[in-house]
Amino acid sequence: MEPVFMSLTSLAVLIRIVANPLANVFQKQLTHRAVDPLFVTGATFGLLTVACLLGWPQLRFIDLPTSFWLNMVLTSLFAVLGNVFLVRALRIGDLSVLGPINAYKSVVGLLLGVVMLHEIPRWWGIVGVVLLIVGSYVVVANRQERLSWAVVQQPAVRLRLLALVFSAADGVFLKKAILTSTPFIAFFYWCGLSFLVTLGWITLTIRHNWRSQLTTLASHKRLFLGLCAMVGLTQFTSNLVLSRMPVGYALALFQLSALVSVGLGYHFFQERHLVRKLLGALIMVGGAAIITLLG
Repeated sequence: MEPVFMSLTSLAVLIRIVANPLANVFQKQLTHRAVDPLFVTGATFGLLTVACLLGWPQLRFIDLPTSFWLNMVLTSLFAVLGNVFLVRALRIGDLSVLGPINAYKSVVGLLLGVVMLHEIPRWWGIVGVVLLIVGSYVVVANRQERLSWAVVQQPAVRLRLLALVFSAADGVFLKKAILTSTPFIAFFYWCGLSFLVTLGWITLTIRHNWRSQLTTLASHKRLFLGLCAMVGLTQFTSNLVLSRMPVGYALALFQLSALVSVGLGYHFFQERHLVRKLLGALIMVGGAAIITLLG
C-alpha cells in the first residue's frame, strides 16, 4: 500500500472507532429522556441531509447509474432498520450484555462480501478477523454475560441481533453504491433516502406525537447535535474505509471501538476486570495489525 493510502485509511478508522461509541452514548441518553428511538433516528438523518446540502452545493444529482440507486435504496432501508433496532435495544438493554454481540457483525459482513462482492479474504485476513472478534469478546463480555440460549431470549438481545444483520447488509450494499459513485455522494444519499424512509415510518406509527417529540428533542439540543456530529463522522469515515478495503476487514477493524469503551469505563467509572480487558485489547491490536499489514 502507498503511504498516503495507508495514512488516510488509518485516520478514517481511528475517527470511526472513537465516534461510534460516543454516538451510542448520545443515543442512549436521548432515549432515556423519553425521545422515541424512531424519532431520534429520523431527526438525525434529516439534519445530516440539510448539512450536506448547505455544505456541498455541487452535489451530483444526475448521471448516476441505475445500480447506484437500487443499492442506495436497499442501503437506506437496512440502515433505518438497523438504527431503529439498535436504539431500541440500547433503550431497554444493558450495554455490557449488548456490547459483545457486535463482534459478530464482521463475520456477517465477511460472508455477505464473499457472496455479493466476491471479496475472497486471504488466510492472514481471516486470522486477523478472528483475533479481533475474540479480542472484542474478551474485552466486553463477563462470564455471566456470554451468549447463551437464555441470553438470546432477552428482547434487547434479539433487537441487537437484528440490528447487527441489517447493519452488515447495509455495509455491503453501501460499498456497491460507493464503487459506482464517491464516498461523499453515497453519504449524502444515505442520509437523504434514510430520512425519507424514516419519515414514512414516523407518519404511519407516531404521527400524532411528533410535536411533543420535537419539543422534547429541542430541550436536549446539545445531546442531539452531538449525536448528529458523531453519526455523521461515523458514517462518512465508514464510507472512506469501505471504498479502500473489503467489507469484512473494515467491519472487523471497527471493533477496535471496544478499546475506547474500556478506556472511558476505567477512567470515569473505575470499572473492574482491567487485566482481562487489557488482554483482550492486545489480541485486538494484533488482529488489526495482521489485517492492515498482511490481510
